Amino acid sequence: MIERYSRPQMKKVWSDGSKFDKWLRVEIAVSEAWVELGAIPKEALTKIKAARFDLARIDEILKVTHHDMTAFLGSVAESLGDESRFVHLGLTSSDVMDTALSLQMVEAASILEKDIDELIRALEAKAVEHKHTIVIGRTHGVRAEPTTFGLKLALWVEEMKRNRYRLAEARKVVSVGKISGAVGTYASVPPQVEKIACGRLGVEQAPLSSQILQRDRHAQFVTTLAIIASSLEKFATEIRGLQRTEILEVEEPFEPGQTGSSAMPHKRNPELCERVCGLSRLIRGHALTSMENIALWHERDISHSSAERIILPDSCLVLDYILDKFIYIMKGLQVYPERMKENLEITKGLIFSQRVLIALIEKGLVRDQAYEIVQRNSMKAWKERVSFLRLLEKDPDVNSRLSEGELEGLFDYGYYLKHVDEAFERVGLG
Repeated sequence: MIERYSRPQMKKVWSDGSKFDKWLRVEIAVSEAWVELGAIPKEALTKIKAARFDLARIDEILKVTHHDMTAFLGSVAESLGDESRFVHLGLTSSDVMDTALSLQMVEAASILEKDIDELIRALEAKAVEHKHTIVIGRTHGVRAEPTTFGLKLALWVEEMKRNRYRLAEARKVVSVGKISGAVGTYASVPPQVEKIACGRLGVEQAPLSSQILQRDRHAQFVTTLAIIASSLEKFATEIRGLQRTEILEVEEPFEPGQTGSSAMPHKRNPELCERVCGLSRLIRGHALTSMENIALWHERDISHSSAERIILPDSCLVLDYILDKFIYIMKGLQVYPERMKENLEITKGLIFSQRVLIALIEKGLVRDQAYEIVQRNSMKAWKERVSFLRLLEKDPDVNSRLSEGELEGLFDYGYYLKHVDEAFERVGLG
């Protein structure tokens, strides 16, 4: 596990204590099923439900058996006595381990869902606040046409809503258990035991299984986490770009006493956003491993097992961490509308080129002619750093078709905001 990036609640889910606790829950649920079917005496169940395990003792036994399930069962047996013969009856290790792992993933998903909901609320609040805060839009890193900062954030809100849906679907896919024996034939444990036990554990009964639950389920879970992390990287990259000194339209929070560089005291680096970006790459790497785990030999091998002990906890721990960091970033994001206005003016009006193009077409010019006129003036304004509007006013090909008033009317920022309210309504924002 990645200790530095562990938050307590998620860390607990993936702790050894939590894992073995869930193993014991599965064993008890199976014992309850056997009692219901009359295979083991009811009086034994009382003791089995009071069974315990000892982490230190499991470690001791593991040094001898080199098998964590037999080590776990050995510790449980020591807390029971004779009734231990009814524990793990008819089961294979993966019946317990895979079903318990599903419980861990479901529990982890619940934490992540709460994180996502909190981030959506933070994004919504900032989007509404800056609904009409005009900012230059950029394509290919080059100034394009005006948009609003609120629209940028509303787009992120919608993406996180899709991520919330994806996570709910992935949670459903991994919310399954299997109690079907050594190769999934139910030879040593009837399907009714699986049905009863899974019902008690709150998971669905897998329609079919081999010795294990099929790993496409786990791959869907981890790839979903990777998609969510990729969205966070996308958002963080935008903030990093907008925080560049020559742009400086937003800044991530920078607290009193914080330092950005050991050498340069003036530095205010987007280090939190950079951290989000770096860790998202880790999760995407784990997503690839999860897909490699789908193909196993015959009814099962354990090539997936060692990898899962890393990729499942780490993906959940890291995503929980970067969601928390990005929530903090968005709640404390510094937005500079005046700087946004300054940046709008840098191109000397070139951002209105499409409006001029359309106006000339509406005056009767074919598109190629109108485009050549506007581009000619645009390139001159770009090269000589002069007013695009002034150049157009002096161009006979333009002023013979558009009056001074008509031209000036095209250079109106408000034109680009006319559908902002409608766009916000469509995504359920005020």
